Amino acid sequence: MKRTAALLRALAAVSLLAGCSSYRPAPPAFHAVLAQPYHLGAGDQVRVTVFEQDGLSNTYSVDQSGYISFPLVGAVPARGHTTKQLEREIANKLRQGYIRDPDVSVEVARYRPVFVMGEVGAAGQYSYVPGLTVQKAVAMAGGYSPRANQESVDITRDLNGKVLTGRVATSDPLMPGDTVYVRERLF
Repeated sequence: MKRTAALLRALAAVSLLAGCSSYRPAPPAFHAVLAQPYHLGAGDQVRVTVFEQDGLSNTYSVDQSGYISFPLVGAVPARGHTTKQLEREIANKLRQGYIRDPDVSVEVARYRPVFVMGEVGAAGQYSYVPGLTVQKAVAMAGGYSPRANQESVDITRDLNGKVLTGRVATSDPLMPGDTVYVRERLF
C-alpha cells in the first residue's frame, strides 16, 4: 500500500514537471522587434502611390512568395522589407527605362491577420490593428472560456524567418501574423 502511494506521488510529480517542461519564456527578441520598423510579410496589403502616375497607384498584396506584382516592372520583393525599402526598390525598378524620376510612396493598407486559438469563445483568424494586445485579441475571439488560463498565453512569432514560441502576459502587444494560444488552467 505504501509502495503504491509512493509510486502514485512520484508519477504525479513527474507529470507536473513534464507539464512545466514545455514552458518557454518569451525570448528577448520578442520585445526588441516591437521597437523596430515594421517588416512586410505574406498577407500584407500595401498602398503604393506613384506621383502623377494614376495607372500605377493602387493597393497590392504581398503574395506567399513575398513579392508584389507591380505593373511595368513585374515582381518586386517585399517580404522582410520596410515600407521605405520597398519605396526605394520600386523607384529603382521604374527608373530603368519607365519613368525618369519616380516619386514613390508606400504605406501598409492592411496588415496580415493574427490567429487566436485554445480556450477562447471563437478561435480563428482576426484582423490586426496597430496597438493590438493579447487581451484585445482574446476579446475579439469571444473572450476566455471558463477553463482558460487568464494570466499568460503562448505566442508564436516569425522573427526574421525563424519561428519562435514564448509565454507572455496578456498585456503584451501583438505583431501581425502572430498566433496566440490560450492554455487551459490546471485548477
